[in-house]
Amino acid sequence: MVGITKGEVLPFDRFERAILIALQVDGRVSNQDLAQQVGLSPSACWRRVRALENAGVIQRYTAILDPKMVGIGETVFAHVSMARHSKSSSVEFAELMRQQPEVMECFFTTGAADIMLRVATPSVAAYDHFLENVIFNAPGVSQVHSDFALRQIKFETALPL
Repeated sequence: MVGITKGEVLPFDRFERAILIALQVDGRVSNQDLAQQVGLSPSACWRRVRALENAGVIQRYTAILDPKMVGIGETVFAHVSMARHSKSSSVEFAELMRQQPEVMECFFTTGAADIMLRVATPSVAAYDHFLENVIFNAPGVSQVHSDFALRQIKFETALPL
């Protein structure tokens, strides 16, 4: 892991892969327990975890909340089409989306729409407010198609390593 450029696709050895799999299951595992799980000494495990963090492989640690229990009742997939395609309009829209707390994910896509958003809101009315005050006022937006999720079948955060 020494000398790795951030963002580079890395070849992982069996210990690094085991560390990444274990941390995706439980990001709060102690270094002692992690070392035992992957078969390393605590100091060697700690060095490898730090190297993975410094290389940008491990981006952050977080808690996953139950949306309904915190009042977020609606998940909406918004497919946004842009009137014009330019680097400046793409950068401007991306920055606007980064500033919106209800936008959980934003992707530039191919296909029928240019952008796909996953939006989490407390209600249909809150989503309507988001559309009216953010999306419809965003420069360059020509059309929005919204799909409301009826129920979640699967939700994973761990990448298939």
